[in-house]
Amino acid sequence: MAAPASTDWRSPRARIAALSRSRVPDDPDLVDARRDLRAARLADYITRTVDAAPPLTGEQRDQLAILLRPTATASSVDAA
Repeated sequence: MAAPASTDWRSPRARIAALSRSRVPDDPDLVDARRDLRAARLADYITRTVDAAPPLTGEQRDQLAILLRPTATASSVDAA
């Protein structure tokens, strides 16, 4: 059975539901709320994945952190 959903992303999801009733799809507040939901869901996924995995080495953590930086490219990950 799948693990229960984290409550960390339920609030942003509810905010989207409320905003989408009265706003156009490209409303800045609604766009921000969707972005916040994606970030919360990603954080929840990362937390569950890391918690289920064996401990990482410092080098492995550094390589994974590079993937999350917006300026990272495939070549910079390979060089690390």
